[in-house]
Amino acid sequence: MNNTPKAFPIFDICCVALLLVFLFLLPSKLFKSPTSFVVEASNGNLLSAAIASDGQWRFPVADSVPVKFKDCIIAFEDKRYYHHFGIDFLAMSRAMRQNLKAKSVVSGGSTLTMQVIRLSRKQDRTIWQKLLEMLLALRLEVKYSKAEILGLYAANAPFGSNVVGLEAASWRYYGRDANTLSWGEMATLAVLPNSPSLVHPGKNATRLIKKRNDLLDKLAKLGYIDQSTANLSKLEPVPGKPLPLPQNAPHLLNRFKAERASLEINSTRIKSTLNEDLQIKINSILKRFNNRYRANDINNISALVLNAKNGSVVSYVGNIYQPEITDLQSHVDMIKAPRSPGSTLKPLLYASMLNDGFVLPHTLVPDIPTQIAGYSPQNYDLGYDGAISADKALSRSLNIPAVKMLQQYKYERFYDKLKKIGIGTLNQPADHYGLSLILGGSEVTMWDLANTYMGMVRTLNHFNTYKGLYNPEDYRPASYFTSEKKEEKDYQMNSFLDHGSIWATFNAMEEVMRPGDEGLWEQFSSSQRVAWKTGTSFGFRDAWAIGLTPNYVVCVWVGNADGEGRPGLVGIEAAAPVLFDIFKLLPNGKWFETPITKLRKLKVCKQSGYKAGENCPVIIDEMVPTAGEKTAVCPYHKLIHLDKTGTYRVTDQCESVTNMQHRNWFILPPAMEYYYKIKNSDYRSLPPFMPGCETSGGNNVMELIYPKNAAVVYIPLELDGTRGKVVLNAAHRNQNAKIYWHIDNEYIATTTNYHQFAISPMPGKHTLTLVDENGERLVQVFTVMDKEQKRN
Repeated sequence: MNNTPKAFPIFDICCVALLLVFLFLLPSKLFKSPTSFVVEASNGNLLSAAIASDGQWRFPVADSVPVKFKDCIIAFEDKRYYHHFGIDFLAMSRAMRQNLKAKSVVSGGSTLTMQVIRLSRKQDRTIWQKLLEMLLALRLEVKYSKAEILGLYAANAPFGSNVVGLEAASWRYYGRDANTLSWGEMATLAVLPNSPSLVHPGKNATRLIKKRNDLLDKLAKLGYIDQSTANLSKLEPVPGKPLPLPQNAPHLLNRFKAERASLEINSTRIKSTLNEDLQIKINSILKRFNNRYRANDINNISALVLNAKNGSVVSYVGNIYQPEITDLQSHVDMIKAPRSPGSTLKPLLYASMLNDGFVLPHTLVPDIPTQIAGYSPQNYDLGYDGAISADKALSRSLNIPAVKMLQQYKYERFYDKLKKIGIGTLNQPADHYGLSLILGGSEVTMWDLANTYMGMVRTLNHFNTYKGLYNPEDYRPASYFTSEKKEEKDYQMNSFLDHGSIWATFNAMEEVMRPGDEGLWEQFSSSQRVAWKTGTSFGFRDAWAIGLTPNYVVCVWVGNADGEGRPGLVGIEAAAPVLFDIFKLLPNGKWFETPITKLRKLKVCKQSGYKAGENCPVIIDEMVPTAGEKTAVCPYHKLIHLDKTGTYRVTDQCESVTNMQHRNWFILPPAMEYYYKIKNSDYRSLPPFMPGCETSGGNNVMELIYPKNAAVVYIPLELDGTRGKVVLNAAHRNQNAKIYWHIDNEYIATTTNYHQFAISPMPGKHTLTLVDENGERLVQVFTVMDKEQKRN
């Protein structure tokens, strides 16, 4: 018996080899040409597109092909498309007969599958290439479905000029989506790939109309449409020159181009979350305001609208879009541009201080002339209230109280908080910004600012949903494209800002008077409740407005992309009107639910807004954030002793205790009192001591308003070259008191009632001594810089 194994038949080897060749004959990626970047609205309509890098309008392959185009192209090119496997032998034999009879190539006999192969390979048309196309067509039919092959054809067929693919052709020639085209329009496009260099819109219109009409008759003959529809379709005009594509979101398109790799999106097309109707209307609003502002050389404006319910972008207008006017720099996406935030960070400081137990909503904070290490903030109106509640300081956007609050909170702590809640442009150490951080001394982007406020809105919206817990994902930036990524549920006991602090902050932001309405808007039930804040950067370079409801966050910026400042470029006048015009487009809804379990009933001193102490005469119950229990007791109410007439203050050294009246008195420090009583007529200054009644000193009856202790003062030269003067200013509790002023132990002046005068001390360190008529003393030092030191 012969046990020698039989040799593997050569025929079988060849079959296996041919099978392997056949299987790997088709490249993994059929078309490698670059595609246009395309941004669609949430409803699927085209918002913006950019030409591909090779200069062609070529959209990525669509998910589906319109039925009309399928019927038209099959009737025109390959009527047995659904009945062959890539090669139509009947059509091939017919084409051979026609070509032999005409002694030239008059018919190709190629199927749509073979045309897809030819479009992908771009080789010369020879007999060998034709045979290879047939083989590859068979392989293509094995790998792809008929619908997918039609999709490849529709996306890559030439439509004349630099237009490739049905979608690009539909927009370039008709200005509409392919799904909306009529039979006449679709038939026109279907005949173009047959000879795009000879027949396309704007060229050989007569020949194009004949080819279209012939196709319409064929469609009627094959039963796709009736003859009357065909006849009516023949009356439609063919398009002329190509149309520009929509550019309703060009800045988002550029953002997508820049971020596509990091977003791990393979296609150059995204279906965005933008609301098409809202996007177009906001574009119109911004253009209207821009036309008005350009008269003052304010050239740029942008707006961002976020849906706080689902964390998505519903409108993204990075700038007005006028590329033909290069001086306007309308190509700059101001939503991504770092700019000075002005006062828009103040609510974040207010919320942080409530959250960490530094203040209560109505706690009085100082509003007096302030100088801190050479830094002298000013209120926008250049006035002072002396003392003002924290919430009103926020609603009026006063600078000095904000700086005083940041000084108390510590700018290092606030800096860390801002970074945690989403402000990603703080690239310098905290000391670089210092206290100016709260007045726009840093840079932020509209994107970060809007997303930070959206994080607060989402946190408060989810109070009941998460049963009082917190999800850090609430601060995740909004998404501008549809994604299947699910929100992670990582509930925590604590957050960056608690529900109660956010709720109180939004209440304070809601109290701001709306521009142009003089506060009367509250009387109209149709008015939408909006918590909002404006901001103006130093030098009038940036005007901001940000507003929020439980459903939406809207951020508006107005200014010049090159940073040029302009008079009148302030948030309340330039940005706020735009903000409220946008809110008019948004649906109204319920206000935030009160987070009851994250608030505590606390006894609060009505006059000072502090936690009530034993000397507070009027105490109210107030719902405050839970951390309010840690705040300080009222420092401004003190027990004083009066004589039996209640006219003078007394001590036990000059008056019997039995004859005294003991009163709780609201006492502000002298500098705060000096300004506070001007705006608060019911403020009662401390009564004077009874004549002859000795005091032990240290009664804090005087305070130097300017300069503060250890201040550094620079005195500039006047226009005539003479040395200027510095104005000294002090406050005394007794309006009729005299103050004797001394510099370096040398008497210089006496003031009564109004304690202010100007002097010109020499450069160097000086000691200022104030003595009143009762011998009370106040000693402070200040330094005058010379001109050379100032320059350094």
